[in-house]
Amino acid sequence: MEFPRPPRDVLEVQVALARRAISPGVVDGVMGPQTRAALLAFQRYSGLPETLALDAQTRARLLLDRPALTIYSITSNDLARLQPVSPTWLGKSLQTAIEYETVLELVAERGRASPNLIRRLNPLVDWLRVAPGTSVEIPDVTDPPVVGRAAFIVISLGEKKLQVFDASTNLLAHFPCSIAARVEKRPLGLLRVTAIAPNPNYTFDPAVFPESAEARQLSTKLILPPGPNNPVGTAWISLDRPGYGIHGTPHPEQVGRTESHGCFRLANWNAEFLLKLVWIGMPVYVEP
Repeated sequence: MEFPRPPRDVLEVQVALARRAISPGVVDGVMGPQTRAALLAFQRYSGLPETLALDAQTRARLLLDRPALTIYSITSNDLARLQPVSPTWLGKSLQTAIEYETVLELVAERGRASPNLIRRLNPLVDWLRVAPGTSVEIPDVTDPPVVGRAAFIVISLGEKKLQVFDASTNLLAHFPCSIAARVEKRPLGLLRVTAIAPNPNYTFDPAVFPESAEARQLSTKLILPPGPNNPVGTAWISLDRPGYGIHGTPHPEQVGRTESHGCFRLANWNAEFLLKLVWIGMPVYVEP
């Protein structure tokens, strides 16, 4: 199957935004709603006209200091990490880690990209037969340096976004996020950070998942090991409401939806960067 390469201007803008911690969601080369929301955030806090479009002024301020794409060489350690993820909660709790299942998934997350984009950038790669040393092209996205102290977080339920500000209300980070599917599970007002955990395990409480036939048959909680396919991804930030937190997800392309049980989900890479900004007691304002 032939995969046409994505439009270069959109891809470059997504990478330029992501390098500023203004996340367009997954880098996919598509001018979708999350990329437009990131553009708006960049325009608003850069003093540019808020056009939500890639106008000339905005494009001139989003110039890249290095190419948007880079070459990544797949290693034997990458391939050794891969393992199937059990379809059951009990099976997941018995695994040594909840790792990537495929090399395409691993490479896509390394490039903060959609698997479809990775296929389009590398049309000659057979993703079912990848050998160590295989070189692939991926978006070159790295986090900006953390400069100064973050002061507070604002989560907008209506816009499904999480933003971090310093004490002078300068924008430090902008991330799309998922919110609770049920309105009564969406907290409003002031919350505070109570704990921070990189690469966390996950406690599966059957009582929280009454819709699951397996959960209804389980009588005890289960501890699921860490890994990128853990239900809370690779980062967990506890909030001062029992059971609520900000965390990563094994499904970055689904971020921005109303589907969680109450927590705020971010792409793993955004949740990991957020860990560098938060501190115990940090205020989190949740707005309608």
